[in-house]
Amino acid sequence: MLALIDVVLLAFLAVTAVAIVRLRDLFAAVMVTGIFSLLSAGLFTVMDAVDVAFTEASVGAGISTILMLATLAVTQDVEKKRWRRRFSPLALGVVVVTGAALVYGTSDMPRYGDPDAPIHHYLAPHFLEHTPDEINEHIPNVVTAVLASYRGYDTFGETTVIFTAAVMVLMLLGGAATIDRRRPGGGRMGANVVLRASAKPLVPLILLFALYVQFHGDFGPGGGFQAGVIFAAGLVLYALVYGPDRAQAIFTGRRLEALVALGVLIYGGAGVAGIVLGGEFLDYDLLAADPQDGQHRGIFLVELGVGITVAAVMTTLFLLFTGRGQPAPWEDRVGESEGTP
Repeated sequence: MLALIDVVLLAFLAVTAVAIVRLRDLFAAVMVTGIFSLLSAGLFTVMDAVDVAFTEASVGAGISTILMLATLAVTQDVEKKRWRRRFSPLALGVVVVTGAALVYGTSDMPRYGDPDAPIHHYLAPHFLEHTPDEINEHIPNVVTAVLASYRGYDTFGETTVIFTAAVMVLMLLGGAATIDRRRPGGGRMGANVVLRASAKPLVPLILLFALYVQFHGDFGPGGGFQAGVIFAAGLVLYALVYGPDRAQAIFTGRRLEALVALGVLIYGGAGVAGIVLGGEFLDYDLLAADPQDGQHRGIFLVELGVGITVAAVMTTLFLLFTGRGQPAPWEDRVGESEGTP
């Protein structure tokens, strides 16, 4: 049965990928890309990679789709026509050779789930066996222990990359997110009574679920990255329906910039605290009298820092792109569906 589900999901992924390549309507291409990410999340779930599936669903199918739609708001939603389309033997040859090399490179890979695969005889067994003793017996989700403790340096690097990306976008687009006050709040989506009535109770539930994912990452799938994206999705939904100006009244551009930096500072501060207490950077054992309590406290702090930074960065990017004075493409589509001129 699982094999059949794998085949069906893979077939849908292939069809969706071909559709994305052939589409010239960029709005439609973005929406189909979100479907591709959602199918990928389903495939990851079948492969027992629940944390990866959670991330793919929230980031790939969720906030990334919204950010691409926001990008279309400042560009255009139809690809320019190419005047000449000629068959290129060189391009076809490069694709064929690259594809053949990839297929050859996977020929000697171990089968999926093979107990004799190298990955099952090195770090993975150590993490599964020693996490209760080395990290904390009250953290059953080994993925959280790996990302926040065993690989704390890597995760700090990823958080810094997200912070740097936000800084670069702010520099390119000219400072804090500002909203064109001449645009009516909410656009055509805000004029839809059904959307407003549906979003009003939904936004608090999304934010509450984000907090659950943030503080429940020790026990199940989730953590700072997923929680930050879900929290930003709730704010983005509020901005889409009620208008970016009302969203920015709650989180101004300067506040969001401060939150972007605050998350990194919390993460880095947890690491520096280990040095101040006589240990090494990101040495959580010294954060409490009991090393296991210190590990739990350190993981909590770094996950909180990641969540704050991710939520602030995603919200900042959305407000930056949608606040540049051009109607967003989804507003035109909603208006067309409602029969407005």
